[in-house]
Amino acid sequence: MRGLLALLLVASSAFGWGLRGHQAINRAAVQGLPADGPSFLRAHEDWIVYLAIIPDSWRSPSEPTLKILEDPNHGWFKEQFAMLPSIPRSRYEFVLALYEAQKKQTPEAGKQTNVRWTGTLPYAAQENFERMRAAMRRYRAMKAGGQETKFVELEIAQYMGRLGHYTGDGAQPLHDTIHHDGWSGLNPQDYTREPRIHGRMESQYVDLIAVKTEDVSKLVGAPKRLADPFVAILEHLDKAASYVEEVYQLDQRGAWADKDNARARELVHERLASGATLLRDLAYTAWVESDQPFRFTRDSNPIDPKNPAYNPATGSAPPGPPVKR
Repeated sequence: MRGLLALLLVASSAFGWGLRGHQAINRAAVQGLPADGPSFLRAHEDWIVYLAIIPDSWRSPSEPTLKILEDPNHGWFKEQFAMLPSIPRSRYEFVLALYEAQKKQTPEAGKQTNVRWTGTLPYAAQENFERMRAAMRRYRAMKAGGQETKFVELEIAQYMGRLGHYTGDGAQPLHDTIHHDGWSGLNPQDYTREPRIHGRMESQYVDLIAVKTEDVSKLVGAPKRLADPFVAILEHLDKAASYVEEVYQLDQRGAWADKDNARARELVHERLASGATLLRDLAYTAWVESDQPFRFTRDSNPIDPKNPAYNPATGSAPPGPPVKR
């Protein structure tokens, strides 16, 4: 058990907010669930908090197949696919769009036009949101039928816990830029190129100021149903990316080593709260939508070749129109 915990701590410090930050996000999200939401999840708060850093443990070279799948799920580096006019709603459509863009580039320029260097975070988040919604439908049916729900509750809590990792990573500005581990390319402001800036902000500083759940909870907004969860996820990532240069400017001033720096503290608390707010709202939205009847038609089946949007290259139709950049 000690070996597993050590692995998770190493992984979290290298790849995410760290143990303290990710757990604060998940706990604040659970505590923020409204009374008309999936309030049964409050009984599983500690389980959801425990799961907050588990996806980082899937990024070790000791599990190479899993690492290939999971590594891109923790970032979204839009500079690498600026040539795409819109963002497909399908992970597979995104992969193909990158491949087509890569073919139009020189071999050198196209080296990083692939999912490893663009990231796939919004797809990981959307997929876990839909897993949660599907499980909530089963919870409602089992509850209505007088069946025991303890196992499906744990299943739903698992999806929420995992989803919180991705909303949390997406809230961290350095997970939404090619400048994730030191400034890349032209550097007129002389920002650091040192990779350790990543950890200085998201782990060392979070521990230095001893972030607490209440620091995050007080900044979590009122619950809302999301009109389009995928769009909300993309907007969440765009918002975080808008702080990238400020992260580097604060680093130049030594803020990530100064527990009394007001702006550094404010930015970290706000970003953690953003991750918690989106997680809570995705859980609430999944709950509301799980109570709505689904009318099955040919056009709603993504794998029906007669679906008007069916793409034989992926064997499926994307769930809705692409999102314009």
